[in-house]
Amino acid sequence: MDIPTYLLVIATIILVFMSAYFSSSETAMMKLNPYQLKHLAEQGHRAARRSRKLLRRQDRLLGVILIGNNLVNNCAAMIAYVIFVRLLGEVIGPPVAAIGFTFIMLVFAEVAPKTIAAERPESIAFPSSYVLNLLDKILSAVVSLVKACASVMVNPFVKNIAAKSTNLSLDELRTVVGTESDLPRPRQEMLLGILDLGKAEINDIMVHRSEVEGIDIGKTDRELVDDLVHADHTVLPVYEGDIDNVIGVLHLKRAGQLLRSETIDLPDLKDQLEVPYFVPSGTPLSTQLGNFQQKKTRFAFVVDEYGIVLGIVTLEDILEEIIGEFTTDTAAGIPDIFPQEDGSYVIEGFALLRDVNASLGWSLPTEGPKTLNGLLLEHLEDIPDGNVGLKIGGYIFETLKVGENALPSIRVVRTEEPESANPIDSLDQDDPTTD
Repeated sequence: MDIPTYLLVIATIILVFMSAYFSSSETAMMKLNPYQLKHLAEQGHRAARRSRKLLRRQDRLLGVILIGNNLVNNCAAMIAYVIFVRLLGEVIGPPVAAIGFTFIMLVFAEVAPKTIAAERPESIAFPSSYVLNLLDKILSAVVSLVKACASVMVNPFVKNIAAKSTNLSLDELRTVVGTESDLPRPRQEMLLGILDLGKAEINDIMVHRSEVEGIDIGKTDRELVDDLVHADHTVLPVYEGDIDNVIGVLHLKRAGQLLRSETIDLPDLKDQLEVPYFVPSGTPLSTQLGNFQQKKTRFAFVVDEYGIVLGIVTLEDILEEIIGEFTTDTAAGIPDIFPQEDGSYVIEGFALLRDVNASLGWSLPTEGPKTLNGLLLEHLEDIPDGNVGLKIGGYIFETLKVGENALPSIRVVRTEEPESANPIDSLDQDDPTTD
């Protein structure tokens, strides 16, 4: 009671700043990015190493911070009580001390320092790691005692709870790459493409057999020469009569000597062929990428369970799923999507749904059929006798041409408000303009 009031005020201010230090240190240490911290530690950053070591035993770290914080808070509250009683008396002083000092502690020792620490965790945590590491050694016995007493109450509630893994799931990693990184957008899309390889299958990107350009050795020599000269690709499948009868793969750079005359020596042509490589449909892109690397090839035939060739897939097709379109061949310049003046689109039936969605920003279902033709036939459950129209979700489809076993040309209009209820509505199944 003999201590001057001004000294008590100074002591209280010091204790409030000490409380602010402990509060900000707690928030800053918990807010540190573990992956950035690991990177800095591996680069030799001493404060990052020290902080990471402290965070490995979070229970002890929190014990040190809370012991220090509660100690200075209680001391500050006791001194503040004395100050207010001296200034306002024993009747008014205590309630004013409780209300006023609570406000002071909330603003200056809790909210403000924790907000600053949350915004700049490294600036607070790294310098604090020196002090906290020292306090951890000094208060080691006290922290162990507090931890032991707390364990008696905590263990019955948490002893059967498995330790939570700090590893990121695939979806969490996609979120980090897509929204929490400062990488340029093209690099983000590339990384997201790699992460999504496991979700897509070769059926999603393969070139359908109806669109495969190849060499049929059953043709005349003149036709074979023309096919080789006018080929749009550098790698061509070679078959006899039908693509199901594949006999090999031809690299045009090896076919130069075959074009010296107007005739083709078939035995010589077959000597230039690579053994065909077949892969089952449904293979994930990530798996197929590894298979290409293992087989030292970049061209494969996709077959179903009966061995029927469904199409082809190349290494370039998978790489384009990661980095986007980069091919400059002339075939790539032939679009499957034709915009119309009325806002609709005429799309080839064998266009991949994934490509349509990516090109137009649509959300056509891709879980089932892979092509637009397949999507419509799945809902129609039959090949119509004439042109028809139907609605699937928020899209209106109108067939422009009906083939014997497919719908080769389709007009698509996206409505402004997709309807979820009653997603399929037949519009017209008696169009007289049947092809």
